[in-house]
Amino acid sequence: MKRFIAATILAVLFLAAPFVGEGAFKLPAPEKLVLKNGLTLFYLKNADYPLLSFRMLVRGAGASQEPAELEGIASLTAELMQKGTAVRNAEAIAEAVDFMGARFDISASDENSSVMAESLSEHFPKLMEIAADCLLNPSFKEDEFTKERSKRIDNIKAIKDNPGSAVRPYFLKAYFGAHPMGHLASGTESSLKKMTVVQVKDFHKKYYRPERAIAAVVGNIEKEKLVEMLEATLGKWTGPGPAASLAAVPAFPKPKGRKLVLVDKPDATQAYWILGAPGYPLGDPLTPQADVMNTLFGGRFTSWLSTELRIKRGLTYGAGSRFQAWASDGLFVANSYTKNDKIGEMLDIVFDVLKKARQEGFAAAEVESSRNYLEGQFPQRLETNASKAGTYAMLAFYNLGFEYYDKYLAKVRSVVPAEVKDTAAKLLPETDFVLVVVGKAADIKKQLEKFGTWQEKKITDPDF
Repeated sequence: MKRFIAATILAVLFLAAPFVGEGAFKLPAPEKLVLKNGLTLFYLKNADYPLLSFRMLVRGAGASQEPAELEGIASLTAELMQKGTAVRNAEAIAEAVDFMGARFDISASDENSSVMAESLSEHFPKLMEIAADCLLNPSFKEDEFTKERSKRIDNIKAIKDNPGSAVRPYFLKAYFGAHPMGHLASGTESSLKKMTVVQVKDFHKKYYRPERAIAAVVGNIEKEKLVEMLEATLGKWTGPGPAASLAAVPAFPKPKGRKLVLVDKPDATQAYWILGAPGYPLGDPLTPQADVMNTLFGGRFTSWLSTELRIKRGLTYGAGSRFQAWASDGLFVANSYTKNDKIGEMLDIVFDVLKKARQEGFAAAEVESSRNYLEGQFPQRLETNASKAGTYAMLAFYNLGFEYYDKYLAKVRSVVPAEVKDTAAKLLPETDFVLVVVGKAADIKKQLEKFGTWQEKKITDPDF
């Protein structure tokens, strides 16, 4: 009963939190703290609710630092860190977190790994004790490694059985090739089968280090008590031996002409596609204009892309576009799906909409609508303890400054149609892009010929 009550209270408070605070949004600046072991921490007290949220990013412990032959080891390492320590097995960890009604997770992305912990204030010391134990003393037992590796191999097979899931990894491989940003979090069947638990232990030892970590805590706790608690847990974290040097991420590939890839899935009844082109790095000055533009082009339900493909013609239930940014560069990505016999028609429309946006831009009323949409949606994304903690960690990790979003929103408010048109002309692709389609080649190949020469793959071939 206690476990149920704690979980229920936590869920209700997290759901309620976004509605706190009305009026113009301004992200409060946190206080910077540094533990004795060099771990940098950003702290903000919020006594409105008995909640605490913790986020930590560890530079270098992500997929971009993986050896190419060990693709997926960053994500596998993060998962196995939660599957047992010197004093707790996987079941004990899961039961303890569940009993507190808390949330705890370790995961890896492209440029870092992430530790998330959230609970009621009364349980936070115990939760951080568990988090520190997983971070500092993972056991990496052979049986847990074998079980998780087998699970991931099975998941890859399941992904390839679903064209909607398979199109993304095929796109990443087509766009990035051997570039580190093309590493799949899941790994591949080939890389996973070659992986050993010794290599997982070595990855953890080399890349999980306190001097490369940036953390944030937001919630109902006094600074002195927080520091004391963290020194007793994460403060014991030291990097054994010399740190592994971090490899510089190479320049992103820039498509020259159309790179077209068709992945044949003979039993597919629908064709799924992703189109990608160069974007911009995180924090680029063009971000506000690009967001205003993309909201109109493919970023919301009433966007041009959704209107033309879904609302007017009923070709799909979903179509959209977005910009994804990393430290050094980024991507523009558009995607949708339709019945096999409609894929040629759909892609014709997509290229027409891209051309119209590049050449004509958007009307003043549309730009005003997009500005209002972004400004209206934004505050709720950063009102909770959890979202603030995650944002503080991210802004510090990328050295963007805690006033970043204040400046971003101010610029969004001032974006004019001419800027949006210029941004569309610069970022929406015309001739240089990567386009991947997954579907039944026998039904769709003829329709696709007009777009250029396609490299063909079979979904039954190894890996992606």
